[in-house]
Amino acid sequence: MKLETLVNLKQHPIQDSGYTQKCKALLDSTGALVLENFLSSETIEILQNEAQEVRPLAFFCHQNHNAYLLDSDATFPVEHIRNYELVSDKGCIPHDQVPDDSLLRVLYEWPNFRKFLKQVLGESIFPYADALSSININYYEQGQQLGWHYDNASFAVTLMIEAPEEGGEFEYLEKVRNKEAGEQGYADTEAVIKGSLQPKTLAMGDGALVLFRGRNSLHRVAPVISDRARILVTLNFNTEPGVMLSELVRMTFFGRIV
Repeated sequence: MKLETLVNLKQHPIQDSGYTQKCKALLDSTGALVLENFLSSETIEILQNEAQEVRPLAFFCHQNHNAYLLDSDATFPVEHIRNYELVSDKGCIPHDQVPDDSLLRVLYEWPNFRKFLKQVLGESIFPYADALSSININYYEQGQQLGWHYDNASFAVTLMIEAPEEGGEFEYLEKVRNKEAGEQGYADTEAVIKGSLQPKTLAMGDGALVLFRGRNSLHRVAPVISDRARILVTLNFNTEPGVMLSELVRMTFFGRIV
């Protein structure tokens, strides 16, 4: 497949500076950018079939965590939102099990795509140095979810490969905390998690490219209700070269470190 047909370039002219500036402005103002139908229909079909083929290789993990993705803090009560326990469970195909001829690799390595991301994000981007972390295919099957949390990374780049029929919504609320200023936003974090403050829902269909800044925006993937899984690809980059995910994180999400 030619690069020109991998992405809907007529709808998303990623090499056009005016289009790139519009995308950057939207991301900067809202913290989220959803480009529907970013992938061509042919690409979506190929990637959906590929995801089903490699599904038996997926490592499924169940993780208990708090919204801050940190060890519990004994200076707070157990029931405090700083220590409040949440659940995430999903399956994952790591980078080294993504087929060598996958269109995901083609897109990830495409210079024009990386240039677009760099311009929209306003940051340099580099692949992970380890063999597992750069491209991940994630499966949220019936009853599975990604619990409320804040990201450690400054940005996330994802592709929706297959949306579930019911459930699996991406819910978020921006600017709940200000990590850079040391403000953890405990009151609003608790209000969102316990249901007294309504989050927003970020809709995305099959083939959508989503850029999201989750360091200060609380977010989750609601439990999937349908038999049809939610299949999402994360295209993972760093702002510096030579970075690897920690061995603990690799073992947690991939079941191995190499």
